[in-house]
Order: sequence, then C-alpha cells, then structure tokens
Amino acid sequence: MTSNRWVILAVLFLARLTMAFQFQSVAALSPLLVEDFGVGLADIGFLIGLYFAPGIVFALPGGAIAARFGDKRVVGLGMVLMLAGGAMIAMTESWNVLTVGRLVVGVGGVILNVVTTKMVVDWFAGKELSTAMAIFINSWPVGIALALVVLPVLAKFAGVAFAWWALCVFVAGALLLFALVYYPSESAAEASNTIQTAAFPVVALVCASLVWALYNAALAMVFSFGPAFLVQVGYSLTNAGSLTRLFMIIFSIALPVGGIIADRTGRKDVIILFSLISFAALMPIAVIYPSSAFVLFCVLGVFFAFGAGPVMTLPAEVLSPKSRALGMGVFFSIYYALMMVGPRIGGGFAESAGDAGAAILAGAVMSLAAAAALLGFRRVAGR
Repeated sequence: MTSNRWVILAVLFLARLTMAFQFQSVAALSPLLVEDFGVGLADIGFLIGLYFAPGIVFALPGGAIAARFGDKRVVGLGMVLMLAGGAMIAMTESWNVLTVGRLVVGVGGVILNVVTTKMVVDWFAGKELSTAMAIFINSWPVGIALALVVLPVLAKFAGVAFAWWALCVFVAGALLLFALVYYPSESAAEASNTIQTAAFPVVALVCASLVWALYNAALAMVFSFGPAFLVQVGYSLTNAGSLTRLFMIIFSIALPVGGIIADRTGRKDVIILFSLISFAALMPIAVIYPSSAFVLFCVLGVFFAFGAGPVMTLPAEVLSPKSRALGMGVFFSIYYALMMVGPRIGGGFAESAGDAGAAILAGAVMSLAAAAALLGFRRVAGR
C-alpha cells in the first residue's frame, strides 16, 4: 500500500502538471500569437488571466459534484474539458473562439486542481502529507518551465497549431494514464456519494485558504513585478529575467525539502512562519538596498519554498473524509478570488508610487498577513 501511494502521487502530479503546462502555453507562445492574431500585450495579459476566472464560480460546485459522482469521474471530466478547449484553440483562427477555448480549459483546470488536491489528502492524511503536498504542488512550476522550453521550439519548427495539438496529445496521454492507474483510497471509497455539512469548519477553512492565497499572492509579486523592479535599479532586461527564473528554479528544488522537514520534525507551523516572516523581512531589504537583490532572491527562493507543502496540509486538519470534497471547493474558491485581485493590488501600489519596488513591498505585507491568518487558523482549529 505504501508503494502504491507514491505511484498514485506520480499520476496526480502528472495530471496537475498538464494544467500548469496548459496555463503557461499562452505566455510561452505570446510573441507568435501577437503576430498571428494582430493583438497587443494587454490582450495577451487578459487571455493569461482568463484561465483563473472560472475558479471563482466552479471551485465550490466542482468539489460538491466530486462528492456526489466520485473524484475519478470528475477529474476525468475536467481533463476532457481541458482537451476539448485545447482542441478549440488549436483549430481556430479567430481570437474570439480562442478566448472561449481558454475559458473551457480554465473550467477543466479548476475542477482538476480542486479534486486532485483532495485526492492527495485522501491518500496521505496522517502519513507524510507535507512531503506529498510539497511534491504535488511542485507540478505547477515544473509544468510552467516545461511549457516555456518546449512549446516555443515546437512552434518555431512546425507552427503554432502544431504546438497546440502537441499540448492536446500531452493532456490526452495524462488522462489515459489517470484512467488506467488511479483508484480511490479506502477513506475516499468509504466517504463516496456523501456530503457532510453538519459542523462544517467554515472559519478554520477560511483562515487556511487565506494563508494559501496570501502566500501565493506574495509569490506572484516576485514573478510579476520582480523583473520590472530589477530593470528599474539597473539590471539589464536579460539579467532581470534570468534572476527571476533563477528564483523560480531554486524555489522548485527547495519546495519538497520543506515538506520533508515538516513530516520529520512535526513542527509544521514553525516552518510556515519561518517561510512567511523571512519573505516579509528580507524582500524590503532587497528594495531598499538593490545591490543585495541577487543574494536575497536566491536565499528567499529556498526559505519561502519551505512553507508551501505544509500550508497545503492545513485543510486536512479540519476536514473529515466526508467533508473534504466540499471543503476543498470552499478552500479554492477563496484562493481563486484573492488571486484575481492580489496582483492588481500590487500593480496599483507600483503605479501610484511610480516604483515597481512598491509591489514587492506589497508582497511583504501579504506575507505578514498570511502569518496572521495562520495564527487565526491555529486559534480556531487548535492543535
């Protein structure tokens, strides 16, 4: 059974990786899309953000539907939607149709994200969950990196449509593997077709979701505004992009380590708080003393990554097997809502101040707010 858990995790990792790959496809192919469709960078930005828009609407019902019809069927449906939307994008020469296709893949991605996260909890609750979650959520940066490397090469040699179709083949392969290999854990099987709403831990769940959403919003400040800040303080555009990518690479490598430490020591809260407070303390130093940016970006790539896996175990502390599907829907509904406004808040501060560093400072405040939300969660949920 232990070895089976890790095989299941690998299958779920691959399924979620296709979501990240598909999300990043627009950014990876953006220069060619601008040329082919005659659109501007603002349109590309809209198309990128559109992927997350369905999360506000579909995260909660996605969890409830999974509770009613079964996790495997609903994840399969999500991947079919990703495949259908991807095919729409690959076949069209219309920007409007491409936009609709992007919405369809976004709906599928939301469903997949909510339910596969719940599946990992089902398989690892009470046994190496922080490690499993850290590995699982690392599928996002790995998928983004693969898209940035693979899709432009495919498009260059065989055209944009070929790159879109190759992405569809990848999703189809992951769907087939998922259909053949995945089966529910014993706790999930016992809780199937039931939804528990009595004594639902709403306040604790909201606090847990705020920790995760604010953590990711702070991280988004680095990816979204880090390059602009670095150029502003004297880095070349190429070097600014390279340092931001280096942060992402270090983050991806360090991410599983935090989960392993949390499982080995049992000091999950300490690791999360260390991660959040490190970001809140060191990022302002990078803004005030730009000469320290290279070192601090590298250090924070390690420290901030440590908290991700342990944070994602918080819902499992308050959700029973029968309430996990609905609970993860609530968790991700709040996450998607805050992720829609977080970057806008950072951008607003940067624009008002005339300084991209203001967005980085906003990220530091968000990190402190995440720490406060963790303390609120612990107060409500207890030990």
